[in-house]
Amino acid sequence: MGGGGFVGTEAANRAELYEGRITGYFILACVVGSLGGSLFGYDLGLSSGVTAMDDFLKEFFPTVYRRKQAHRHESDYCKYDNQVLTLFTSSLYFAALVSTFGASLVTRRYGRRTSIMSGAVSFFLGSAINAGAVNIFMLIAGRILLGFGIGFGNQAVPLYLSEIAPPKIRGAVNQLFQLTTVSGILVADVVNYFTEKLHPWGWRLSLGLAVVPAILMFIGGAFLPETPNSLVEQGKLEEARRILEKVRGTHRVDAEFEDLKEASDAARAVKHPFRNLLKPRNRPQLIIGALAIPAFQQLSGMNSILFYAPEIFQSLGMGSGAALYSNIMSGSMLVIGALVSIAVADRLGRRFLFIEGGTQMIASMIVVAVILALKIGNGETISRGLAATLVIAICAFVVSYGWSWGPLGWLVPSEIFPLETRSAGQSIVVCVNMFFTAAIAQCFLAMLCHMKWGVFILFAGLIVIMSLFIILLLPETKQVPIEEMSQLWQKHWYWKHIVSKDPDRTAQSQQQGKRAAAGQV
Repeated sequence: MGGGGFVGTEAANRAELYEGRITGYFILACVVGSLGGSLFGYDLGLSSGVTAMDDFLKEFFPTVYRRKQAHRHESDYCKYDNQVLTLFTSSLYFAALVSTFGASLVTRRYGRRTSIMSGAVSFFLGSAINAGAVNIFMLIAGRILLGFGIGFGNQAVPLYLSEIAPPKIRGAVNQLFQLTTVSGILVADVVNYFTEKLHPWGWRLSLGLAVVPAILMFIGGAFLPETPNSLVEQGKLEEARRILEKVRGTHRVDAEFEDLKEASDAARAVKHPFRNLLKPRNRPQLIIGALAIPAFQQLSGMNSILFYAPEIFQSLGMGSGAALYSNIMSGSMLVIGALVSIAVADRLGRRFLFIEGGTQMIASMIVVAVILALKIGNGETISRGLAATLVIAICAFVVSYGWSWGPLGWLVPSEIFPLETRSAGQSIVVCVNMFFTAAIAQCFLAMLCHMKWGVFILFAGLIVIMSLFIILLLPETKQVPIEEMSQLWQKHWYWKHIVSKDPDRTAQSQQQGKRAAAGQV
């Protein structure tokens, strides 16, 4: 295989020998792979608009519709406080939470590509059922199938993009997932804006069009190459090297291929990857990547805006059309934020974007809370100027999330796990993310009703905690080869004390020291 010249070379030096260029094959793999984000994004934008449509509410939630009509031109925090209505949104994410563990098994045993295609099939079926729904049971059943599709897609796509990308541009490539996610949100917002005018079946068209990204993802998946990392993990070394050479556009892939084989050897030695995550050497990845960042991403309050922006704006007295139009504006801000993140994440770094984005999000939430506290909640009609100020503040929040916690919340977890725990780690990432996504979806309208403007102060306080966590505990990961990420924890002021307690790592270090003393390294 040509890797013998690197036996005994330290991994840190080997990364400098990686070669390759941007090939058409690589670009195709990235574009098709990132389509998984469009499934997630279209649904995020879709459910928020559909649940605000009068025709949808009249058919399935007449009580909410009557309450909405009674307060049509007034600000009322409680217009949409209905737990069955919120279950329409949250059931998808509870299903995604459950399915991600099955997705982990498929992703590790059969590859990232198979998991992506499985998600597309489930999403297609769920979309078809939702479009033809005649009762709430069919609505929820369709949402559950959509959730299974998202569970598989979100588990596999970030891994696929991180593994297929060269280290120097891994941040930009991985964020294609976020770009297609926010593009899907924007497309859904535009679709909802127009279908809301098609009475009484416009909502069915919105739900049914979700089959389009599912079909594209399935067809594209048939032409996707499996990642070299996954092929090595499955023991298909010759095919892995062939794909690696084709993706990198060169036969000189000895250094990178040797790293993949070494990582795979370590992965095969792990019989219980979920249990392995609890070991001290994997503690930083578990706490930062699998638990904190996915939870914080949802606790920022962003998804409360994504899910319920039309309801928020209508609760403040804006008409249905104006609310959906405002949703398009916030969706556009997400796309702009994602493009900014793609452009600068590998230059400015993950930490900078996390911290700057968090600061802007805190300021925006405080502005929203202050305006609501002073002007909203007494049955008054909101003025155009005040409505415009609120929309601007929400857009400022959304665009900063779009270049920070949105894309980086998926990028950083996907790049910091070693191969032996990567699939298991990503399952926990998706599980935690979906749990908090579902919880926010289920609880936000009730929180808005009972806490009123205080809910936005709550989110601002949580973002302060999130930002401090990043400042203290996340090392910079930009341009660090994905198979060498573990070295960051050994140098970090806090994590080095944790990983040093791992008996396996200690024994490995002692063995390397003996070889070095003997002149073997």
